[in-house]
Amino acid sequence: MTSASPSPTVIIIGAGMSGILAAKTLHDSGIQDILILEANSKIGGRIHSVQFRGHTVELGANWVIGGGPRSNHLYEIAGKLNLKTYLSDYGNISANIYKQEGGLYPKQVVSAALEVAETRDQFCTSFSARLSASGHNHDDVSILVSQRLFKEVPTTPLDMVIDYFYNDYEDAEPPRVTSLKNTIPRYEFLDFGDQTYFLADSRGFESILIYIAKQFLSHKHEVIRDQRLKLNKVVREINYSKNGVQVKTEDGSMYQAKYVIVSVSVGVLQSDLIVFKPHLPQWKTQAIYEFDMAVYTKIFLKFPSKFWPSGPETEFFLYAHEKRGYYPIWQHLETELPGSNILFVTVTDEEAKRIEQQPDIKIQEEIMDVLKKMFGNDIPEPEEILVPRWWSNRFFKGSFSNWPIGYSQRRHMQLKEPVGRIYFCGEHTYSRYLGYADAAYFQY
Repeated sequence: MTSASPSPTVIIIGAGMSGILAAKTLHDSGIQDILILEANSKIGGRIHSVQFRGHTVELGANWVIGGGPRSNHLYEIAGKLNLKTYLSDYGNISANIYKQEGGLYPKQVVSAALEVAETRDQFCTSFSARLSASGHNHDDVSILVSQRLFKEVPTTPLDMVIDYFYNDYEDAEPPRVTSLKNTIPRYEFLDFGDQTYFLADSRGFESILIYIAKQFLSHKHEVIRDQRLKLNKVVREINYSKNGVQVKTEDGSMYQAKYVIVSVSVGVLQSDLIVFKPHLPQWKTQAIYEFDMAVYTKIFLKFPSKFWPSGPETEFFLYAHEKRGYYPIWQHLETELPGSNILFVTVTDEEAKRIEQQPDIKIQEEIMDVLKKMFGNDIPEPEEILVPRWWSNRFFKGSFSNWPIGYSQRRHMQLKEPVGRIYFCGEHTYSRYLGYADAAYFQY
């Protein structure tokens, strides 16, 4: 078992994907005198696998992407570990969109709306390319503005839920706030392929991170037992000078090092959890505060029996409501977890924030009202509901970052620039795959 130095060369704050990769990069470069401080009781961060009624489900990262021109290391590790992954079946969305008061939209009506959405998306992609080719950093618009230029802005419940599926479901924020030039095209699909694989394995998505951590941290079986990793250490203060850094934790512990790497989310940086002394310079705080931390929440429900369609081309179904983003994207797990009778619904942005501030019983009532409109009043009540609360959790303050309109490339460079002996990393610092676990991995 490797012991920790009382005064390591580098302290890494956070043991999510980016923190673990930062530590591994240092270790592989010969800097093994490190200390990792993690606020939670296990590593992983927003890669968070939990047990739910006898099954492993993912509250955070869930999909790996593969089959494209660029190698995706997370996809490869999943294959090396023989993790169970399933190609997500989006093939028949046109037959699986429900009206607000119940009943399915006719397939031909949805197909026509999808054709408009696809053409609009192609216009947005080409317009984004023109903006990038202009060479002017200030030339940017929101995705919504590009839709207006196309003269096809979604306004009906059907058009809005389709647009949600194209945009909010990826970005966790609506087109009106999302930068076109820095979001479209979506490079994770251009590079890695458009085949998305849903990971559903009893070992969890976090087994990918454990595999990486085991390459440089002492371990026994699947448990990291390296003294250079300290769990349940909530960093509250970072003092820095030209001579070194001092890190204080909530339990009164104090650690000194030559450098510190901060891998917490941009949402945490925007909060008052960690105090920097002296204060970070204004250029740095502006870069932090102007970026977006989005909320993407999957709510899981376990039922005593299945009442939804299953089989080929039924995995995903959408609910069209006059209020954009009202319990819109549903997925059953009959392929991944046969007989589990588990459904989950994805909500984002302000709806996700609204929902997570309610008690579980109120959320369940809202969900059941939607499900009864889709499938009738005779459906059973759920046996259990699982509601992640990413926005309320002080260790995350959201799910992943999103590039807002008006945020320049120069500002993003400042977001990841060091301040003295303080370095910053995380998915929010890698623009090509922003918001994805891939971003946390590929920044090294």
